[in-house]
Amino acid sequence: MGEVLSQNEIDNLLAALSTGELDMEQMQGEDEKQAKNYDFNRPTKFSKEHLRTLEIIFEHYGRLVSTNLPVYLRKNVQVTVASSETVTFSEFTNALSTPVILGLINFNPLNGMIIIDLATNLGYAMLDRMLGGTGTPLEKNRDFSEIELIIMEKILVMLTQLLRDPWKNVVDIAPVLSRLETNPQFAQVIAPNDMIAIITLNMRIGDVEGYMNVCLPFSTLEDVMDKLNTKFWFSNMQENRDENYEEYIEAMIRKVDIPIKAVLGKSVITVSDFVNLQVGDCIRLDTKVDSDMNIYVGNIKKFTALPGANKDSYAVRITSVLREEE
Repeated sequence: MGEVLSQNEIDNLLAALSTGELDMEQMQGEDEKQAKNYDFNRPTKFSKEHLRTLEIIFEHYGRLVSTNLPVYLRKNVQVTVASSETVTFSEFTNALSTPVILGLINFNPLNGMIIIDLATNLGYAMLDRMLGGTGTPLEKNRDFSEIELIIMEKILVMLTQLLRDPWKNVVDIAPVLSRLETNPQFAQVIAPNDMIAIITLNMRIGDVEGYMNVCLPFSTLEDVMDKLNTKFWFSNMQENRDENYEEYIEAMIRKVDIPIKAVLGKSVITVSDFVNLQVGDCIRLDTKVDSDMNIYVGNIKKFTALPGANKDSYAVRITSVLREEE
């Protein structure tokens, strides 16, 4: 309901109109709303809220890549979200040069695909590192060999599987790498005029830096667009949080495989004796049969124990637990 004017305000307004201090036509012009041009070739299908939620999802994804990729490359990897924007699919493909590294991913159970575009300098650095090099990219781009494509496909499979966890608060996905393409012309998964969201990740592998673009077509995400808002994302994340968080963490830790070894003793022999060892030979150790031996968890001495047997298997009986201060 509009504001109610007092009688005094009405009299002052009528007086201003009669003296010409207030122009009625000017007042009517101010009330008119300016029309905004709408480009039907570039419909706005991703709002700022959608892009912000996608950034949050891929910030989580970047942390997973930073943790898992060094296992393959044996080198420090840093991944951060650089930007997000909406463009047409033709604008995305026209900006690509040949050769490229494009991973086409089936975004099951959603209908359609997404595309991961990995910078070629990052690809060459990964290949060099995987094949025993220092991780130095090529000075001049060239086509990938068959062996290199097989290695890159394995890396993209790993990058694809890491998408599961960041998206679980929106939809439980089972992404599968469909194929790897090095020519943009063979990656036409949607119509050229269809709108896509591009999340750009800045990736640094040692001293090599480049971008990884994730192309998310609107047609693929259309069924979950209502869930791509921060309010739903955070509320769903809160609902999925386990009330007994400490028990959950403890249960997860219990599932971790840790190597344990029992050291019976040590001995020093010559190389020639070692080479000529035969089945049935005896090696004299520096410990006695009835003395405790050290049990290592990983590389940390954690227990002492006595050797023995359990049915048909060798076993040890723990005699003491070594604390950290010991």
